[in-house]
Amino acid sequence: MLDENRIDKIVCLLRRAVKNLAEPSVTLVGKKWKDPFLVLISCVLSLRTKDETTLLASQRLFHLAMDPKKMLKLPVLQIEQAIYPVGFYKTKARNINGMCKDILGKFSGKVPDEIEDLLTLKGVGRKTANLVLTEGYGKLGICVDTHVHRISNRIGYVETKNPEQTEMALRKQLPKKFWIEYNALLVTWGQNICRPISPICSQCAIRKLCFQREVLKTR
Repeated sequence: MLDENRIDKIVCLLRRAVKNLAEPSVTLVGKKWKDPFLVLISCVLSLRTKDETTLLASQRLFHLAMDPKKMLKLPVLQIEQAIYPVGFYKTKARNINGMCKDILGKFSGKVPDEIEDLLTLKGVGRKTANLVLTEGYGKLGICVDTHVHRISNRIGYVETKNPEQTEMALRKQLPKKFWIEYNALLVTWGQNICRPISPICSQCAIRKLCFQREVLKTR
């Protein structure tokens, strides 16, 4: 396991290394609009979808509606057409409709800011709930997707089998000062350098601090 001093170094190195790389789509939405509802919608759209597709779909949908009340007035078919070709766009359109009903009916029109409440919304899992907290509300949370899970294990910071285990391990040992930014840093690095297969270790800013667990081939 990495000690706290080494994770400090890794985060500092990654902060500098990602400055010229494109940020994740949900992070961009959070920075541009600073609206938990829009972060929630863009995160739902991002599941199983490339970032560039997610961002364009989010922008098309936000052009039609930017709050739960207006979104609920859109026919599901219109939402489908706006978000296509994101993955599972039909299911996501129905889930968005259901979320808006719940937000208006159960939460007085305000996106919940507690993870337990967010998880009651249809189509919302722990990744999305944590991302709404961090990117939408600026509250502490640890969002773990495939990139965060893979890289956290690859560098030797955790030893876990799935994203949920990784989240729980990080909650125990990752310093809270890094919780909000950890996802965006590792997602950006995972999309560009520390890829699932054949990571570009020759260009990696943290290669001297990485254990390279389960890395069979590098570039």
